Parts: sequence; structure tokens; C-alpha cells
Amino acid sequence: MRGRTGFTLVEVLIVLALITLLAALLYPAISRVRDEARCTACASNLRQMAAAALVYANEHGGQFPWAYRRVAGYRSWSWDFCIAASGEVQPGLLWEGVSSGGANRVLQCPAYLNGPSNAPGDPYTGYNYNTSYIGKAEGDSGSRKAPARLSQLKEPGRTALFGDGQYEGGANKYMRAPVREKAFDGSGKSTRLAGTQGFRHRGKTNVAFCDGHVESLRKPYTADGSPGNTAPGCGFLSPDNRLYSLDKD
Repeated sequence: MRGRTGFTLVEVLIVLALITLLAALLYPAISRVRDEARCTACASNLRQMAAAALVYANEHGGQFPWAYRRVAGYRSWSWDFCIAASGEVQPGLLWEGVSSGGANRVLQCPAYLNGPSNAPGDPYTGYNYNTSYIGKAEGDSGSRKAPARLSQLKEPGRTALFGDGQYEGGANKYMRAPVREKAFDGSGKSTRLAGTQGFRHRGKTNVAFCDGHVESLRKPYTADGSPGNTAPGCGFLSPDNRLYSLDKD
């Protein structure tokens, strides 16, 4: 009598059920590993951005790059990218002190690949720059008229430089401190709320500090301590300006 050469329908269904069960059990672990890899890649990007900013400052008398300026012949002139009147996208000030190939996918957060861009025409997106205290935006209110200098940093290791920018409208390029400080950035609350951070790495947000190191922070804070005024998954780095400010006294 010849032996059986195939599987019964019941056996096939059992095997498929086992494969489905194993996949369901493994998916959370695979997803966690993938998210951690993206978080690590993001931290590496921010480290490189901080290094570029420090190179720029050392080559410009200790002054950090501008966050934004009005320049004739440009639609936009920002720290990350500049867009000429012709529509040509060029590397921004951050990359002036490094090789011409510096402005590449370092400026793309790997956990924000399909989100709304920072601004029309920007090829990459997902990060913002401490505009309240470090990289002044020309035209902002406040008595400070230029970007901060290295010599002004009392605690560079506790002063945010770059991070995972995000608010209710998508990504943002300009990080803002939560509390109005007229001497530096007297902007209104709506502007500050547009400069929050995205806690997109399994509830964490990555921050590069002015000494070049990067941390992942878990707790988002609301503006001025009031609940319900930041978008879901977004928030400030501290309840006051302590992680943004130059003055730690």
C-alpha cells in the first residue's frame, strides 16, 4: 500500500493558524525593534546637526546660525534650507561650515517620512531649531537682535539646540520655549504652540543640546502649564523655559 503523499485540509489550516499566531506574537517585537532603530538613526542625525552648528559658530566668532532671515532674491532663507526666487533649493546656513554634501537626509527624521513638510519646497523634514533663545528669527519681537553666542551659554549641556519638531499642523522648523520672554522672543502663544516637539519615538522625543550630546525625553509639557493647548503627541521640553534659555539662574 502506497504511503500518503499530501496534507489534509485540516492539517493545512492548522499550519496556517500556527503561522498566523507566531506572526501576531512576533509583530510587537519586530515593531519595537524597528522603532528603536528609527530613534537611534534620528539621534545620530541630531548629533550631526549639533556638530554642524558648533562648527559654524566656531567659524563665525562664536555666533550660532540665524534661524530665519529676509534675504533679497529668496523666497525663504532658513537655517536648514534656502529657496531661491527661481524655486531652487539650496543648503541653509547650518551647512556653511561643512562640506557641500552636508545638507542631505540628515535633515529627515526617519520616524516622520510621510508627514507634512516643514515648508513648501523643503526636500526633508521633521526637525526644528531653538529659535526663542539660540537662532534668532529676523523680525521676531524681543530686544535680542542676533543669534546667541557660545560665550553666552551658562549650561550648554542643558540648553536645547535641535529636536523633533512637530505641532498640530505637521512638522515645524522653529523650536519655541513655552513661556513668553520679551527680552528674547515676545511672540504670542499661537507662535509658541507652533514650535512644540513631537514625542514620536514610542512616546519619546529626541533633543540635541548645545554641547553636542543627544537625549530622549519622555514627558511633554503644555504651554504655560495649561492643559489641552498642545496637539496630541506633542509638547514642550519643560514646563518653563529652563531647557531652552541661556540664563540658568
